Amino acid sequence: MTGTVLVLWDIDRTLVYVGETDRAVYREAFRQVVGRDAVKLPERGTGRTMPLAVRELLTANDVDRQDLEPFAERIVALLPKLLAARTEQLRAGGLVMPGATAALAAVDARPDLIPTVVTGNLQQNAEIKLGAFSLDQYVDLAVGGFASDDSSHRPALVGIAQRRAGARYETTFDRSNTVIIGDSLEDVRTGAEGGARVIAVASGTTTADQLTEAGADRVLESLRDPQAVLRAVVELTARRE
Repeated sequence: MTGTVLVLWDIDRTLVYVGETDRAVYREAFRQVVGRDAVKLPERGTGRTMPLAVRELLTANDVDRQDLEPFAERIVALLPKLLAARTEQLRAGGLVMPGATAALAAVDARPDLIPTVVTGNLQQNAEIKLGAFSLDQYVDLAVGGFASDDSSHRPALVGIAQRRAGARYETTFDRSNTVIIGDSLEDVRTGAEGGARVIAVASGTTTADQLTEAGADRVLESLRDPQAVLRAVVELTARRE
């Protein structure tokens, strides 16, 4: 590894698991905007952005096409407020993924690593989730990439984070010095298409074999060994002559 490396953490099922809280928020937002209960909810653990999940929620529950976009905008605007009101539920029903705190701290302790996030969450939702478990202290959220930056194409969030971090830390970031750490097939695609090496963690709904087949550069069973995380970051960003 040479120079500074940007480390992009996914949040859900990589760093934290929020139990039923996200789904409760989707239900409440749908009820407030549409005026009835949702029968079908977004699929779990896919890594898709929240705005896309909201559109799928509306479509799956037979909302008229003409109402999709205005309803989606209203629901997305509601999500941070509704999640913030459930902070205690987040703590009670959720958990920090095994090893996540130590892995975050190990990355943050290295002066040559810049930790932030690339996530399908809206920025406010990401801040609420990480703050609820005191994990926000280990990442520079000012240079992250969020669904509120680009809701439809998650790989674009890598470039957004690279540009923000580049401006703040006066370094050019590209695939050679950027690593994304996530648990889903969408995280693998985000890195591959967005311009980052991928460390996949089999802590979500996707198996290690599936993550490998999808093209992850490294696959870890969990974050329990922070030194293994650091080794993977170093090896993936080592200079190749």
